[in-house]
Amino acid sequence: MQKSEYQEIVLQDVETFVKEEIRPLSSLIEESEELPKNLINKMAAKGYLGACLPKEYGGLELDPVYYGKFTELIGKACSATRTLVTVHTSLVGQTLLRWGTRKQKEKWLPKLISGEKIGAFALSEPDVGSDAKNVQTRYFRDGNKYIIRGLKKWISLGDIADLFIVIASNNGLITAFIVERDMIGVSTKPIKRMLAGRASHLAQVHFDDVIISEESSILGREGGGFDYIVSTALDYGRYSIAWAGVALAQEALDAMVAYSRKREQFGKKIHQFQLIQGIIGDSVTKIHAARSLCLKAGEMRKNSDEEAGIETTIAKYFSSKVASQITAEAVQVHGGYGCSSLYPVERLFRESKVLEIIEGTSQIQQIIISNYGLRKYYNKDIDYVNHHQKI
Repeated sequence: MQKSEYQEIVLQDVETFVKEEIRPLSSLIEESEELPKNLINKMAAKGYLGACLPKEYGGLELDPVYYGKFTELIGKACSATRTLVTVHTSLVGQTLLRWGTRKQKEKWLPKLISGEKIGAFALSEPDVGSDAKNVQTRYFRDGNKYIIRGLKKWISLGDIADLFIVIASNNGLITAFIVERDMIGVSTKPIKRMLAGRASHLAQVHFDDVIISEESSILGREGGGFDYIVSTALDYGRYSIAWAGVALAQEALDAMVAYSRKREQFGKKIHQFQLIQGIIGDSVTKIHAARSLCLKAGEMRKNSDEEAGIETTIAKYFSSKVASQITAEAVQVHGGYGCSSLYPVERLFRESKVLEIIEGTSQIQQIIISNYGLRKYYNKDIDYVNHHQKI
């Protein structure tokens, strides 16, 4: 069997699983503000928690394109379940695969993929978000051990995680550590009443002089926490979030199309009104464009293209903006019902906003893309400024 055939079969299985196991629980997950352990276990049994990770560790080994499609299928049905994939599988699993030692990978990847352990990426802090180089969590060396002290905030899965990749600084030397929940000094506090991500188990994570060993707990090398670990992890995360934007936008479009074909006003189905058709037409176009960017980024990642990272940034920026726009339009098409939690577009509208903030705000993405454009499209051979004087 060719790999593409195998991956298509996996996606068909995922589609069935989403329909039977995730979608029926989406409202309950939102209301209870937690991911059912039973659902996590079922996903683990299917290998979904290691969808993009190697088979040797128990993963499904999907390539970037199919992993993106996998993320979209999950994200259409439930954003919190998609967050599990983004954080546990991409930010933690892929980062461990890329930078972990052989012993670290053999120890942790099978446990993460099987669901025995849940992983979280502890970077953000009360006063540090996009300015990741200035994390306030500190570490100190004590012989052959390290002591970590500090507070992380807005950590997805933080309240249920067994394993944290923690970014800490020692006089500007930024290092990534693998820290286990059951270590003395580790505690978490759930964050509730959020606009979105209510079932993502957001938490504050406090490290009160946590003692860890050098050999088993540094991820990568000391001092490589930002340039290597953070940069790589956020790149993995951005790719997942790019597809999450497509997922929310597509779900919102599906909902507004279904509603507009049933809802009547002035004796006509509302999809017959030109302004509604304009909204739907623009939404279809934007989604197709966003998905195309994601597919291109996926192909470039699969081929290890040197510009895959910037293409991923572009895809994340665009799809997150599109998700916000289309979910807002879906609420508008639904009218008053769009503001009711009885209809899914209300939740989609809230969830979409977060995508413009996590894994780098839209404003940060604009700066990155602008800097790329200023280098990429500067043609020294053409004098655009004085060209008119020669006509």
